[in-house]
Amino acid sequence: MLNQVVIAGRLVKDPEIVISENNKKRTHITVAVPRSYKNMDGNYETDFIRCILWDAIAENTCEYCKKGDVIGVKGRIQTSNYEVEGEKKYSMDIIAEKVSFLSSKKADY
Repeated sequence: MLNQVVIAGRLVKDPEIVISENNKKRTHITVAVPRSYKNMDGNYETDFIRCILWDAIAENTCEYCKKGDVIGVKGRIQTSNYEVEGEKKYSMDIIAEKVSFLSSKKADY
């Protein structure tokens, strides 16, 4: 079996470190990934993909990346569920194994 995914896109906000209850560092980021085809209106749609980064990967990403930067994420998909006001919700996240810093927003000026 294989559970591996690779995406490249722009960070939608600055990443921030959170310390978990067992003293591990993590950050949640959202990567905007444009689709490679146009919709019926002639526009490109964008998927917003949530990724979870741990420890050194989280620290480095928070230190070197900002909103608008282009990054690549290699990882695995993880599903989870939780309840909100008695209603069961489901989520699908990418657990990052590697993050590549592809370009800074500053380089686009």
